[in-house]
Amino acid sequence: MKALYIASTGMAAQERNVEIISNNIANMRTTGYKRQRAEFQDLLYQAYRRAGSATSDQGTQAPVGIEIGSGVKTAATPRIMTQGSVTPTEKPLDVAVRGEGFFAVQLPDGRTGYTRDGSFERDSSGLLVNVDGYQIDPGITIPENANSLSISADGIVQAYIGTDSAPTQLGQLQLYRFVNKEGLEAVGDNNFVETAASGPAQAGVPNSEGMGSVLQGYLESANVNPVTEIADLIAAQRAYEMNARVISGADEMLQATSQLR
Repeated sequence: MKALYIASTGMAAQERNVEIISNNIANMRTTGYKRQRAEFQDLLYQAYRRAGSATSDQGTQAPVGIEIGSGVKTAATPRIMTQGSVTPTEKPLDVAVRGEGFFAVQLPDGRTGYTRDGSFERDSSGLLVNVDGYQIDPGITIPENANSLSISADGIVQAYIGTDSAPTQLGQLQLYRFVNKEGLEAVGDNNFVETAASGPAQAGVPNSEGMGSVLQGYLESANVNPVTEIADLIAAQRAYEMNARVISGADEMLQATSQLR
């Protein structure tokens, strides 16, 4: 009975849906996390009678056909790249992006990672790095005797060196954007890498045309709405239960058939 296999695809799809929702909920407190959603497509159809086929020798045609579907599949799990809320941290090396753009970091395998996580630190040589020690691109070195560090909305990093009476510019943060940022590949540790679908990275100065601004002493929270996720979880659970009920009903029908005398 095909209903068994059709319903099983529905259960598998909703299981995947729950996995996506659970990952969103697990990352509610992850800096710069962008939520995902599951998108589904129906499978191939078996046509028992096609619409428009002849129904008599006089040329009459069937206005509708008879098609039985094969179930459902998970087509994609796109990320929702909307802005998360920006929260103050009072830490001078924390930087949030408000608007379009990603920071770039040098990954250990030589690739460039792109992230919305601006929780930066200084390493032993004064280089600006992320919490995993990956260097920010372009590199910025903060001297040991630097004080009163400031980062402007357009990404200019300045500090007073020693007893200087005027600030020294230490570097310039850059942001990177993509034609299709939803096409980026997540590689973990709050990092994405570019793909053929995302297109190449386009560098720019913060607060310039098409780029967002940066905020010193702030971090961007995950854009996960817990109420929405719980509602989606309940809907997925009910859909899973209904598909399970179809399998149970089909099994009872087969049992009734096997007991015919």
